[in-house]
Amino acid sequence: MPKKRKKRGYEESAKEPPIPGEGEVLCGVIRLVGGDHLIAKCLDGEDRMIRIPGRMRRRVWMREGDIILVVPWDFNPKKGDVIYRYARSEVQKLIEKGVLPQEFLEALSEFI
Repeated sequence: MPKKRKKRGYEESAKEPPIPGEGEVLCGVIRLVGGDHLIAKCLDGEDRMIRIPGRMRRRVWMREGDIILVVPWDFNPKKGDVIYRYARSEVQKLIEKGVLPQEFLEALSEFI
């Protein structure tokens, strides 16, 4: 008798996107460098070299123009790690809440 398979439904619309907390910053991906690194323009005005950690490497794919949540390193603030990648619908929710300014998306589009 075959095994029963579990259905994997996506309830993405029901979840609220994570809002940046203490020591976290929203960034937009400018360029993929390779070797699981990317360059991102952050809301605090910095350009950072961002590393994709191992738990996200083959599960979450990044593209230029994506909005991500980053934790800058304590010992080198020009670098950081990705915590979360926002979907397009989640980006709209962040704009509606006032967390992410619309001007940032327009400025990010000129880099891409």
